[in-house]
Amino acid sequence: MKQFTKIVAGFIVLLGVTSCFDKNKPNYQYMPNMYESVGYETYEAVDNGLFPEGTEAMVAPENTIPRGWMPYEFENTPEGKELARAQASPLDSLQQEQNLEKGAELYGLYCAICHGNKGDGQGHLVKREKILGVPSYDDVARNITVGSTYHTVYYGLNSMGSYAAQLHGEEEMWQVSEYVMKLKEDLTK
Repeated sequence: MKQFTKIVAGFIVLLGVTSCFDKNKPNYQYMPNMYESVGYETYEAVDNGLFPEGTEAMVAPENTIPRGWMPYEFENTPEGKELARAQASPLDSLQQEQNLEKGAELYGLYCAICHGNKGDGQGHLVKREKILGVPSYDDVARNITVGSTYHTVYYGLNSMGSYAAQLHGEEEMWQVSEYVMKLKEDLTK
């Protein structure tokens, strides 16, 4: 009987301890900084005299460009596109095959879904009527050149957005532009 009394008393004590437990609040905080962190604001003013107004992600001086990047010389305007139309590809003509190979690979990744594998404007999304009005590269009214294609890849045109962020660097954009011209040539044959 004494054993039973001890078990019942232990159970009551255990029940009393666990009934006070609240899942929403920690009971004991051994390291309170882990629970209640000190909040610091990014770019806030510092009292050491160096940045009394705060750092505000300091804007670069006017007319500076990031290292390793040159801005495109033509503006995103109809006049800029007309100027770009006369531009030739700066890629090495001795590596034409490698450029077209890489351009075909990139075109398949980014362009073919709308423009089609042949450049006829019959990509997968066009066939499923998700996007309408994608013209063929052999459309005489478009009069595309390698320069105007690069301009379109760089800035986008109408409902097509820019692909400058997806294609890494000028070389890849020129490779895609050269491949588009090859597709145009294949369509006009």
